[in-house]
Amino acid sequence: MAKIAVEANYAASAAKVWAKLGDFGGIGSWMPGVARCEVAGSGVGATRTISMGPMKVVEKLESFDAARRRLTYSIVEGPMPTRDYLATIEVRETGPGRCHVDWSASFELPPGLAEEQVRPALEGAYGGALSALRPLVEG
Repeated sequence: MAKIAVEANYAASAAKVWAKLGDFGGIGSWMPGVARCEVAGSGVGATRTISMGPMKVVEKLESFDAARRRLTYSIVEGPMPTRDYLATIEVRETGPGRCHVDWSASFELPPGLAEEQVRPALEGAYGGALSALRPLVEG
């Protein structure tokens, strides 16, 4: 099983950062490249279809814990050659007006495709998204 992980610290409360990251249908308000996000259903089991140019990704909310500021989602369909993709976002308070975000994923790759071939693109996308979030929550 392949794994990726990115993290970021923010000069913002965990509640403020979670308000963005915990909004399953609001990803288009902070993630670069998202043209549209359409949500079907609500709560655990809901799906979101994310449009990024000609690319579409369908993700399913697998778990949601508002008290722990943690959600997990799977990728149901998309252009990546992965299987059993499961990602988790968690926001932790680290002090007054400060927090830490962990965003990790695990997935299976088809034979012949090495983890090192996909890790830079995925970690770059997640890391770029967390960087784009910074001015929205720290400003």
